[in-house]
Amino acid sequence: MKDLFGSPGKVSGLVLRIGQCLFAAASLGVMASASGFSTATAFCYLIASMGLQLLWSFGLACLDVHALRLKRDLHNHIFVSLFVVGDWVTATLSLAAACSSAGVVVLLIRDTNVCRVDSKLNCDMFLISVVFAFVSWFLLSISSYVMFWLAASA
Repeated sequence: MKDLFGSPGKVSGLVLRIGQCLFAAASLGVMASASGFSTATAFCYLIASMGLQLLWSFGLACLDVHALRLKRDLHNHIFVSLFVVGDWVTATLSLAAACSSAGVVVLLIRDTNVCRVDSKLNCDMFLISVVFAFVSWFLLSISSYVMFWLAASA
């Protein structure tokens, strides 16, 4: 298998996974701390999706740390196949959650002016959380494409 940027067991892969964890945790924390987030199902879906992405990325970051400490190669066909499936499923769920939440934020802020009328809703926090979710998804999409190419090159 080729040695690509973001490969499992490499420092670049660890940096991608840590970035995914940090931005998913930031999205999760900002949305959970915003008042009124439970008014839309899309926001609850974003919390669930970012929680799953946080767990998945943290688990793979721990695996990368273990592989780097022991200088092990994670380019096993079984591992890479598992990473491909997990990354693509998590990336699909994260993109769907971020897009649906972004749609609700646009609806609340621009289309209905609900944020101006209801002072309990913290729409700026919703927007920040969605931005963090998109950044986290972008980093995950890099990892998922790398895993796909590693699996295809085997």
